[in-house]
Amino acid sequence: MFVYCIIMNRQDIIIAVDGHSSTGKSTFAKKVAARYGLIYVDTGALYRGVTLAAIRAGFGDNLLEIDVEKLKIVLSQTDIRFLPSATGGGSELYLNGENIEREIRTLEVASRVSIFASIPVVREFVDSILKELGKKRGVVMDGRDIGTVVFPDADLKIFMTADPQVRAMRRYKEIIARNEEANYEDVLSNVIERDHMDENRETAPLRRAEDAIFLDNSDMTQEDEMVWIEKIISQRWG
Repeated sequence: MFVYCIIMNRQDIIIAVDGHSSTGKSTFAKKVAARYGLIYVDTGALYRGVTLAAIRAGFGDNLLEIDVEKLKIVLSQTDIRFLPSATGGGSELYLNGENIEREIRTLEVASRVSIFASIPVVREFVDSILKELGKKRGVVMDGRDIGTVVFPDADLKIFMTADPQVRAMRRYKEIIARNEEANYEDVLSNVIERDHMDENRETAPLRRAEDAIFLDNSDMTQEDEMVWIEKIISQRWG
């Protein structure tokens, strides 16, 4: 309770959670935000939303064939935002007024999101949304470059990772739980491919900020993660 009060008295803080795909960054960040009365911002969902918009606009998955000028037009006509969940608690992503929470979690979108996220105009588009949200401060954001590019002065930076096989199994179980078809080997291949693209793209590649705290959750439960972060926050602000 003491640590909770410290955080509540510091509503201007920004906590950045970066790391590889399927490490559970979103779930972790949501729990941290809820635990300490902060606002959660799912940056990965924004990139997935932009990817869905691009797919619907007819863009393929060949980076060299993507017409950037046409993409700029699509982005200028794209209204993407978080709105309160209709079921209560948290928020959901909307694209031009349509709830796209289910659509952005498909393997089709997951297999292309790193492609579009590597395009500078897309990152500029998403970063502008994030920085606007960050003006309110008192937020927890997860993504790939929050602590290195979007908010390099974040008060607390965490870099999450896990074994690729562990991450693939997590993603596989999530897809199956939605009653959608999936093949574990395809999911594993997608995880490895996304790692490579995220780490080697020219614009804002995935990397651990020098002052980020490393968290490998391969063998951790969500409860273990919360015990870990509570200790970190207690040491930082207690």
